[in-house]
Amino acid sequence: MIPIQASLFWAYATGATFAVSAARQLQWWQRSVYEGGVRTRSRAANPYLALTVLFAAVLLVPSGLFMLWQNPSWATMQVARDAHGVWAGFVLLYAGGTVVAALLGFLVAQALVLVGAGYWAYLQSVGGHFLMGAVLVHGWDGTGYRRLLTTGREALRAWPEDSVVNHVLHFVTSGTFLALLVLGAAVIGTLLVTEIGWLMEGWELPGADEDRKVPRVLAVAVAAAGVYGLPLVGAVAASALVRLLGWPLGLALFALLAGAVLLARRSPVRLLYGLVGIPHRHWRADAELDHVVVTAAPPA
Repeated sequence: MIPIQASLFWAYATGATFAVSAARQLQWWQRSVYEGGVRTRSRAANPYLALTVLFAAVLLVPSGLFMLWQNPSWATMQVARDAHGVWAGFVLLYAGGTVVAALLGFLVAQALVLVGAGYWAYLQSVGGHFLMGAVLVHGWDGTGYRRLLTTGREALRAWPEDSVVNHVLHFVTSGTFLALLVLGAAVIGTLLVTEIGWLMEGWELPGADEDRKVPRVLAVAVAAAGVYGLPLVGAVAASALVRLLGWPLGLALFALLAGAVLLARRSPVRLLYGLVGIPHRHWRADAELDHVVVTAAPPA
C-alpha cells in the first residue's frame, strides 16, 4: 500500500507493534507453553503470531501488489516507468519479504517482551517506523516526499515548475490517492482495531492495573503517539539536519539527539512509555506475581 522501498520497514514495524500490543498475553501464552515446567503446547500455535502473519499475507501483500499493478511508477517511487520496468523476481521477493519482515519484527519484539525488556521491544517499532518515514520523507536523494506525492515521472520532473500546494492537490485528486483511501480503510483500520483491541485485552489480565498508570483512553493516545507520531517527527528532523549539515554531520547530530530522547534513563519517552502498562518483568517473574495476586484475592 506504500512504495516498495519503505514497505519492508513498515512490515517489520507492524510485526513489532503487534507483539508490544499483546505483550501481556504473550507472557501468559509462554506460561501456558511451559505449564508446571513441562511444555504443553507448541510455540507455533501462538494465536497472536498467527494473526500477525495473516495480517501481512492477506492485507499488506495484496494491497501492495495492487498498487504496484495500478501505478508501478508511484509504487516504486518513480524508479520504474511502467510494469515492464519491474523485474518479476523483485515482485516475488517483495511479496515474500513483507510476510517475513512482519514475522521477524513480531518474533524479535516478543523475545524482548518475554525477558522483561518491553521498552526495547517498543524501540523495534519506533526504529521500523522511523526508517519507513525516512524513506518516504527524504529518500535516497532528498526527494522522497516529491516521489511520494507525484503519480509519475513526468510529474516528478515538473515539480520545480509549480507550487507544493498544486502538486499536493493534483495528487489527492488522482486515482492513485483514491485507491490509497480505499485500501487504507481496510489495512490501517484493521491495524488500529487489532492493536487497540490487544492492548485492551491485556489490561484485563491480572497485574495490568499495576503497570498502567493512566486511564485507558489516554494510554491508547500515548501509545499511538509513541509508535506513529514520534518516528515521523524523527524522520522529518533527520531529513532537515541532513539537508542543513550534510549526511555525515546531520546523521551524527541526529543520532546524539535520538539517543538522548530514547535511551536516557529519565528521557520523556521512557516516562510516557511507563504510563501505558506494558509488562516490564521476565515472564517467569510475572507468573509468580500473578500467582500472588490470584491467591491473595478474596473468595467470590
